[in-house]
Amino acid sequence: MVGDPEKRAGDGQTRRRGAVLEEAILDAAVAELTESGFSGLTMDRVAERARTNKNAIYRRWPNRLALGIAAYGRLARTVQPPDTGNLRDDVLEQLRRANRHWSSPLGSILRDLLSAAGGAAELVARLPDQSADAVAAPWLTILERAVARGEVAPEALHPRVATVAIVLLRNEFVVRGVPTAPDEVLVEIVDEVYLPLVRRRATPD
Repeated sequence: MVGDPEKRAGDGQTRRRGAVLEEAILDAAVAELTESGFSGLTMDRVAERARTNKNAIYRRWPNRLALGIAAYGRLARTVQPPDTGNLRDDVLEQLRRANRHWSSPLGSILRDLLSAAGGAAELVARLPDQSADAVAAPWLTILERAVARGEVAPEALHPRVATVAIVLLRNEFVVRGVPTAPDEVLVEIVDEVYLPLVRRRATPD
């Protein structure tokens, strides 16, 4: 008689279920994502690596994109925004960090996931560093410090205003398809767009 395949990790292997099996699948997906990128991530390879079957995976993640997003969540790390003592340097350093991330192997995975998700906001929101709140948080922190120092007016504290610089940088990668943004582009975003915008915010919307 054939037992529940989800409870068998393979011939001679200890049966796993629930959270233990889920951890094994995610560990396997992270390893595959790291080694092969999203384009090389397949349910077959993850199942083989986790020593389970595809049905066990599909019961938890309906498709390859959902699994890839969950695996990316294991790799992403939250970093505190810079605090250099002035707004321009904070914004430029935050952009440079983002540029390094988007240019890295992990950033390549992120770009592929965003491309696969298209405009599906509910999927993008599952990426730990790409939801609207997660994107806005460090930029609002930077602006809050600038307000406290008297560099900009409190009206600058608006999520859409705060995130203009990172949206423009993301467009370089997602829309234009550049492998990395030259530093002069980052400086241009800061000096020609971001700083003039936030400094003009003298009245609320």
